[in-house]
Amino acid sequence: MIADMPSREFSINLLDEYIESENLRDHCKMVAKAMEAYAGSLDKTDLEVDKWWTAGLLHDLDWEKFPDEHPNRAVNHILPPLGYPADVLHAIKAHAPERTGKSPESEIERYLFACDELAGFMNAVALMRPTGFSGMKVSSVRKKMKDKRFAANVPREDIEKGAELIEKELTDHIAFMIGIFENS
Repeated sequence: MIADMPSREFSINLLDEYIESENLRDHCKMVAKAMEAYAGSLDKTDLEVDKWWTAGLLHDLDWEKFPDEHPNRAVNHILPPLGYPADVLHAIKAHAPERTGKSPESEIERYLFACDELAGFMNAVALMRPTGFSGMKVSSVRKKMKDKRFAANVPREDIEKGAELIEKELTDHIAFMIGIFENS
């Protein structure tokens, strides 16, 4: 436990307790990995890196058991009594502004919003490739984004808005994410 925040092991066990779907667990771990990598690239402290990782890992904690209440159930009832810090809760809340009314404002909030949908979309692209993320090109991700039937449930406008929120060209954001997932 760092600064009275639950440990990574505790958070992983919590994820496993609430989410049965291996695909959803994998998505949460991908977003955690992306958040950790971005925090590291921004020279965050060890505590901040842990917070970013935790926000990524637990952002969909209540999706499976409480889909109509997501993410409000997690940020209002599940996580606060367990000692998760306010900035982690705010980031989780801001990753779904249409459900919570909380827009992504702080840095951790903006990056979680930016990593969430893109990670899901890129995973769908990887699943269609015999080599997964290995050798994936930005151009192939961008090409799949133009096909509205491919991963149709992933809002392209949220992917584009996410890149804007972190002040990165979408191409650079995709390339950064490929680098993370290709090496994991």
